[in-house]
This record gives sequence, C-alpha cells and structure tokens, in this order.
Amino acid sequence: MSRPYVLLSAAVSLDGCLDDTGPRRLLLSGPEDFDQVDAERAASDAILVGAGTLRADRPRLLVGSARRRAERAAAGRPEFPLKVAVSGGGDLDGADPFWTTGGERLLYTTDEGARLARARLGGAAGVVALGPAVAWAALLDDLGARGVRRLMVEGGARVHTQLLQLGLADELRLAVAPLVVGEADAPRLFGPGAYPGGPRGRMRVLGTGRVGDVIVTRYAPTAPGTDAAATAADRHWLRTACELAERCPPSETAFSVGAVIVAADGAELARGHSREAGDPVVHAEEAALAKLPAGEPRLAGATVYSSLEPCARRASRPKPCARLIVDAGVRRVVTAWREPDTFVPGADGIGVLAGAGVVVAEVPELAVAAVRPNRHLVPAGTGGA
Repeated sequence: MSRPYVLLSAAVSLDGCLDDTGPRRLLLSGPEDFDQVDAERAASDAILVGAGTLRADRPRLLVGSARRRAERAAAGRPEFPLKVAVSGGGDLDGADPFWTTGGERLLYTTDEGARLARARLGGAAGVVALGPAVAWAALLDDLGARGVRRLMVEGGARVHTQLLQLGLADELRLAVAPLVVGEADAPRLFGPGAYPGGPRGRMRVLGTGRVGDVIVTRYAPTAPGTDAAATAADRHWLRTACELAERCPPSETAFSVGAVIVAADGAELARGHSREAGDPVVHAEEAALAKLPAGEPRLAGATVYSSLEPCARRASRPKPCARLIVDAGVRRVVTAWREPDTFVPGADGIGVLAGAGVVVAEVPELAVAAVRPNRHLVPAGTGGA
C-alpha cells in the first residue's frame, strides 16, 4: 500500500506567525498566491485540515477556478478534491460550510469521537474511527487505500507540527508575507518539540519565487545528507516518474516507464517517458538524457529517478539505459521496481550501475505505482499490487 505524497501549505509573517490575536482573520497572502494555492488544490486528490482550523476559519476548501474544475472533470476526476478533517473529540458543527459545500467529505477521529461526530454531522461526511487516538500513520494508510495519491494539508499549526515531527511530510510550501505581527501570543506555524535532523538540521530548498508581494519557498523537510532527507525528496521525484509512465502509449512488447533527472540543488533538468514523441523504441531514461547537452556539468551531481530499473540489455539501441546513465556521468539512481523477466530474463541494470560506482536506491513502496501502467504485461500481485 502506498501512502499519499504529503504537501504542507501555509502562509506566515516575517516573524513566523499564522495570524495575529485580533478577532478577524489576518490575511497574509494576496490574490496571486491565492491563485497558486487554488492550483495546488486542483492538483491534489484530497485536502486536509484540523478541527481548530475548521472552527476558527470555517474554510470551504474548494477549487475556485471553473477552468481547473473542468480540467479535473475532463480527466475523469471529481470536480473537487476529497475534503478531509481530523478531530479527536468529534465535537464539530454540522452547519459549517466545510460540510455543506461541494465535494465528498471525510472525518478521521477516535472511537469515542466517532459516536459524537455521527450525531453532529449526520450523513454530511464519512466518519472513520482510528481507535483510542488519531494515529497519523494509520490515517495516511487509509487515504492511500482510498486512492489518494497527493494530499494537501492546509492547517492548522498543530497538524503541521505533528506531521513534520513524525517525518510524514514530503514537502512544505511556505508563503512569507512582508509584515511583522510582533505579538507574543500570536499563533505560530510550528510548535516546540523534536524534528527530523534535530535543531541543526536544514531542510532542502526545492524552489523559491516571488508571487505578488509574498515569497513562496518549497522545502523537502529533512536535512541533506541523511537517509530521511533522501527519502522525502526521492519519494516526490520518483512519484513524478511513475506519473510520467502513465502517459506512455500502450505496448504489448515493452514496459511503460517514466524518468526525471534532478540536479543536486533540487532543480529538474529533464524528464521523459517510453515511446515519447512517436519514437516506438525510445526508453524513458534515454529520452530524458537526450534533452540535455553533451557534457552537461550538472549531471555529475544529479539523480536519475526511473519508475523501472534502467535496462541492462536491449536490442533496439546500441546502448542500454544503464550504460547511458554511466556514460553521462550520473552518480546516483533511484528506482521503484526491478525489471521482471518478461522480455529480458536475468536483466540486472542495478548491477551494471553499481559495478560502475553509481549509487542506487530503491523505494519499493512506490512499486505499485510503477506497475500500474504495466498490469497487462506482468502477473497479478507483481509489485505488491
């Protein structure tokens, strides 16, 4: 079972506050950032908030853009993402717009909270009891089983803090407004406690830019150089590679594979997928590498993310992808699924890479996603499916 990719999204002041102590909500973002947040919602399968945010902000958590809703519908997705709330006690207002506006709703709570929540909400939402306490790992497992592949978390501070401290967040999108709240009692984004990497741990910057008058930065919330840091970034890019594999024209004689090449600073260099641009025999890694100039210096510190183990032997080209990667100077590869014996018995692309000094990491929890566009080629149960 694959848990969803977890994106934490928040806006803060320069001194790290989510709000001031006044009776009205402090708006930290502007229209340009609100539009980007709307795009993030449209790209997500589910949006989650805690009970405190429901009571304080009464959010609807809808996709505002009619164009984005139409695009979701055209892709066979619900018009709105699944709306998810978390409440230990279940003491919620069924008249809150979260429960009365568009989209399917789901509440995670405790066994005791479930009884009260069902009475308060009626049929406005599905209620999932997680036992005597709300366990975040179990919650994410349940969402993954429901087909949620990307989860956007919009608050509040307690929810963000717990997910980050437990190492369950894959990415943080932080909008910083050009103002200082300056109030000692104002709510802040993260609470005290132990975080991955410790007090000296540094997050990895995935990207930054100006959006209106705020600065938006995206982080992998773990420290570079640690196993946990690699896992957070690897899951993001490898999931992207698996999504690219879904775009491959179907074939009865070749696998559908996606690949992304990412520089050491987290910038995407190139991407590709099998049979791209009408070429019936091009492989994903080959297609991605071909988009970069020969001798590209950033390849030496880059990582190739491939949904399937790079091939060790092939008849359609002079060089297999494992050798192309080595010759390009790439020193690290991350993959989700080892190549089965369907077409090339005994293939060992990982062995070829490792023999050339390339570090190879496997993320087997994403094997199901890698296998999905290849179900017609492999036995049932392959990859944990």
